[in-house]
Amino acid sequence: MNSKDKIIKVLAYDGKVSIICARTTNLVEEARKIHDLTPTTTAVLGRVLTMAVIMGSELKSEKDNITIQIDGRGPVGKIVVVSNNESKVKGYMQNPLIELPLNNIGKIDVGGAVGKDGYINIIKDIGLKEPYIGITPIVTGEIAEDFTKYYADSEQKPTAIALGVLVNKNGVKSSGGYRLNLMPDGTDDIITKLEENIKKAGSISNMLSENLSLEDIAKKVTGDENLVILEDEIEPEYKCDCSREKFENGLISLGKKELEDIIKDDDKIETVCQFCNKKYVFDKKYIEKIIKEMGD
Repeated sequence: MNSKDKIIKVLAYDGKVSIICARTTNLVEEARKIHDLTPTTTAVLGRVLTMAVIMGSELKSEKDNITIQIDGRGPVGKIVVVSNNESKVKGYMQNPLIELPLNNIGKIDVGGAVGKDGYINIIKDIGLKEPYIGITPIVTGEIAEDFTKYYADSEQKPTAIALGVLVNKNGVKSSGGYRLNLMPDGTDDIITKLEENIKKAGSISNMLSENLSLEDIAKKVTGDENLVILEDEIEPEYKCDCSREKFENGLISLGKKELEDIIKDDDKIETVCQFCNKKYVFDKKYIEKIIKEMGD
């Protein structure tokens, strides 16, 4: 995997169509290694991570972040992914070791793994008093269609989304996605062209595995050779921001009595970050110090 992960933002048809394209092969491979994912769960988490970095790339401030929670009541259980405005992303799922047979068209059964009896929950923390929360029912569990519905319901935007992860015996061969939005002045003629070109273009993971650049993919999907590139320097990355200090604060939030009860039975508290599997160990002496500092 020589190609860097990248996101580009582009306008087509004289600004009537906007498209964000992402290559996420390396970050999805990193997630696969951290969580010891199977081919099925790599495809599931990879698609959600890709969607998160696309959405994260639109956040304005470095303090902003977006959290995606998915629970389709399928075998993989709950999925949680968080991205910041630099598209630094982290995520986990409840049951990362699930592996399912291929579906009836010979593809990884993402929909069967996620399930479709549940909701997608989007939480945007963008510096307002309360975070923005958008909830939409899952349609297929295939992720891309579910986010298309989210944009239609929550943001009233005509949107086309493609997400794909190609997995081979060595890991992630290619991963990426695009989100295409029609602007209010987009015409029926443009819609027809987009529909034809999206169909002709084929899957995003195949285009990436054929080493097409993100600009070439945007041209292929829109059918417009005269794209205007707005941004092409975003490098998404799988990056966890956990720290010993954050976990210590989490222990303090349990309260004095709870901590006293825990160290009655154990000589240490071992905490594990769900996003990166890093362990933080607090021995009895240290916990006693925390309790003492908490006062009465």
